[in-house]
Amino acid sequence: MSPKLRHLSGSEVISIFQTFDFQIHSRKGSHVTLRREIGGNKQTLTIPLHDELDAGTLKAIVREAGRYIPESQLHPTFTRIDMITPSVTIQ
Repeated sequence: MSPKLRHLSGSEVISIFQTFDFQIHSRKGSHVTLRREIGGNKQTLTIPLHDELDAGTLKAIVREAGRYIPESQLHPTFTRIDMITPSVTIQ
């Protein structure tokens, strides 16, 4: 079972990706395009500026970001802390 994603707004998601060096490139309507350039390669993400992103939309954004950012770095940022359970050893 995979951990549940947090409930986040578009602005919160943009702030998270800015910590990964993405910059706001453009805005059209309610969507913001983020971009970063690494080694001459442009990496682009589009984020809707909604008050709360639907779970499917957030999952798609995280999946797309996984092309550029290792899952080990994305996972703690986007998953709900209360859903992560430590390993328990039963003796």
